[in-house]
Amino acid sequence: MQRRILTFLALSGLAACAGLQTEPEPARVVFFQGESATLDAPARAVVQAAAGPARSQPVTILGYGGPQGGAFNSTLAMARAQHVAELLRQAGVPAERITVQTRAPVPADMAPIETRRVEIRFAAP
Repeated sequence: MQRRILTFLALSGLAACAGLQTEPEPARVVFFQGESATLDAPARAVVQAAAGPARSQPVTILGYGGPQGGAFNSTLAMARAQHVAELLRQAGVPAERITVQTRAPVPADMAPIETRRVEIRFAAP
């Protein structure tokens, strides 16, 4: 009888621990138009939706730029990433949870729109 109780308690404890392990939130991606560093309304809605989980787990904002244009594209990629970070802060995400980086330049063989994206990546909880 005591063995059954101990087995039950051990299995209950493992089940409880398993419930605590969750997958990280999927990355969110927003796209910018041309040489712009501001987002349209649908893209701002994506950032707003990402703010909820970002309030409780760290995020990395990755700005991408094209292979041509050198320093201009690197600067634009950073400006876009910082714009997304600012929108997250305005939505209540603590600044200490946000890291901003660039991934410019994107290889030339990728679709042009890929060079105008910013990813919001969540850390594992």
